[in-house]
Amino acid sequence: MEYISSDTNVWIDFNTISRIELPFRLPYTYIMFRETLRDEVLNPPHLSDTLEQLGLVGVHLTTEEFVYADMIYDKYVKLSTPDRIALAIAYNRKITLLTGDKALRNAAEKEGVKVLGTIGLLDLMLDQDCIDDAEYQSCLREFLNHPERRLPQKELQKRIDKEVEKQE
Repeated sequence: MEYISSDTNVWIDFNTISRIELPFRLPYTYIMFRETLRDEVLNPPHLSDTLEQLGLVGVHLTTEEFVYADMIYDKYVKLSTPDRIALAIAYNRKITLLTGDKALRNAAEKEGVKVLGTIGLLDLMLDQDCIDDAEYQSCLREFLNHPERRLPQKELQKRIDKEVEKQE
């Protein structure tokens, strides 16, 4: 089983379309620093409990991860403490970082950490037959049309158009 260090925003994205369980269909174990899970995943209430019930694992920081998170503080001033910790976990454990946060994505790429976001995760679910075309399209449209959309409209529309072309 492959591990993925998780930031909070991807879970918020899937929760906004009431599909928080979807990423757990993939053969990954998502991990998050325990304190981040308890202190950052607050809205809606009980989201952290739901994530843990679905399989998200709260982990402790190693000494190396703590030192690394502290070391990159001045290097990436736009990152919050939980962002630096998620990056430190991914970097030190040599695993993928799951995030949609632009500053965190940029920092991860500079540090040589593989990054996966909400749309990429959805693409993987389709590619690995965890969801079918109809569910994929439905998710893309729900993300696109959600009043609090945080995902790039252009990327969502590109995938919608591609799926429509496949069906023609």
